[in-house]
Amino acid sequence: MAAAVGTKVPRLLLIDSNVFFAKRLGDALKGEGFEVVHNTQAAFALTSLEWDMPVAILCSTNMREMGAFDLPKIIHGDAKTASIPIIAMGEGGDQALMEAFRAGCDDYVDRRLGPEHIATHVRTFLKSHTEGFQPTQMLTTSETALSGSLSHLDLPGVVQMLCHSRNSGALHINANDIDGIIFFEAGDISHAEAGDLIGDDAVVRIVKRCNGVETGVYKFIPGAETTTRTVLRSATDLMLDALRQVDEGGHDEEMAEGGA
Repeated sequence: MAAAVGTKVPRLLLIDSNVFFAKRLGDALKGEGFEVVHNTQAAFALTSLEWDMPVAILCSTNMREMGAFDLPKIIHGDAKTASIPIIAMGEGGDQALMEAFRAGCDDYVDRRLGPEHIATHVRTFLKSHTEGFQPTQMLTTSETALSGSLSHLDLPGVVQMLCHSRNSGALHINANDIDGIIFFEAGDISHAEAGDLIGDDAVVRIVKRCNGVETGVYKFIPGAETTTRTVLRSATDLMLDALRQVDEGGHDEEMAEGGA
């Protein structure tokens, strides 16, 4: 993401209290073409936003006072800074990604993966955020068509990315015994189908059935349209509902189908 001659280097605001880690991460981000401004305190960092607007804020979740999950209400609640994406960086478990989206963050990355991985993740996220979703950027393996991990972390992440980047089109998912499709209209899920289910129930089934699946195939086709609107709830609400059912170990649907 190196800047061309004569172009402005994108400035990234990094908020993290671990100075040693921030130095390593800052170097990795600079290697991806960013100018990095580091601050150990979120409250102080926010005072510089109006006159030194960054392209994104990368903030730790485990800050002593104000952390990543506290920023969205402040940043997105002000018209001057509402467009700045917030990337949460933490050491959470399986639900960390959804916690970040529930708080209003635009993305989440696990700091345990290391500075180089985080820097690449940030570059990829911002490219998708500014240029629109690119399915191949979401894959965990290169040199493949449109196949990759569809674990319960990744599929909600793909859906949320499409929503946040306000895309319109169709996301086809094929993994395990699931063959589903989710339509998006300007970032909102408008219609979904999975087997004999449509609408909200179809979205929940797709996410549940893809939970824990190591490999699968997904493909986003920009511009694909549907004349039917069957999804009424928000994407975040549907993702949380599906993951909540997984956590509760609810297999009522599978048991009912098995007894049919």
